[in-house]
Formats: sequence, C-alpha cells, structure tokens
Amino acid sequence: MIFKKKFDFFSYFGRELLIMSFDFAHLFTDEKLQELFPPDRANDFFEALYGDVEEGVYDINLAFTDFNASEKTLEFALNLTERPGKCLACHLTYGLPEVFSRHPIINISGVVDKVNELLGDNGECGEWSLGSTQTISRKMYAVPLTIHLK
Repeated sequence: MIFKKKFDFFSYFGRELLIMSFDFAHLFTDEKLQELFPPDRANDFFEALYGDVEEGVYDINLAFTDFNASEKTLEFALNLTERPGKCLACHLTYGLPEVFSRHPIINISGVVDKVNELLGDNGECGEWSLGSTQTISRKMYAVPLTIHLK
C-alpha cells in the first residue's frame, strides 16, 4: 500500500516535476525557431500590409528567452531588426502586439500550436499573451511572447 501512495503522488506531480527539470533551451534551437516562425513571414506580412515587400522596415525572428519555472511560462521574443536603408525608430512599433496577436500571417496562435506539438510529453501550452514592445537598441525592438504551460 505504501508503494501505491508513492505512485499516486508521482502521477499527480510527475508532469510538473518533468516540466520544471526539462531543458527547454535545447528544444528551441535556432533551426526549430525558424521552423516555428519562418524568416520570410515578415515579407509576407509587409506584402499584405502595404502591398509591397520593399515597404517593410524590419525583419522578424522568433527567439527563445527563458523558462520561468515558478510561473510555468515559456518566454519568447519576436525580435524586430531594422532592414538596411530603413529606419525602425522612425516607425510606430508600440501598437504591434495588438496587430501581431490578430494578424493571420503573423499567426501567433499557430506558432503556439506548433510549440505545443514540439513539447510532446514535456508540457502542454495553455494561454499566451504578447507584451509591450521593448526597445533593445535603435535598430532592434522586441515583442515578448509568453506561453503559460498547463
């Protein structure tokens, strides 16, 4: 009977222990991140937004930044990098989280679904949110993406 209780304890807490001990940085390699958010998606976004890829001011790439064990969140960033000959600081970027959260080409819900598939038995994605645009430098901004794990 003692072993039964011990097994029940692990069944109840096992998934949470697995999530807390998993090294997510090894899962989210640059190659995997480019599969989750392909580099040409920025061109598709600007083509849809302005009708011309050349009007795009920045490239967008997805980066994994952290796993917060206490909050059980995966932290990513949509990095906006100024394109040559363009001025990122000259364009409004602070409304982007709302635009990105709903835009079908940026497709954050689809990115989260793919992250969920990639996690496999190591976790399950719950709700997600985009934070406020952060200035990293004059030529780079970031939009934080937080995914809560169930």
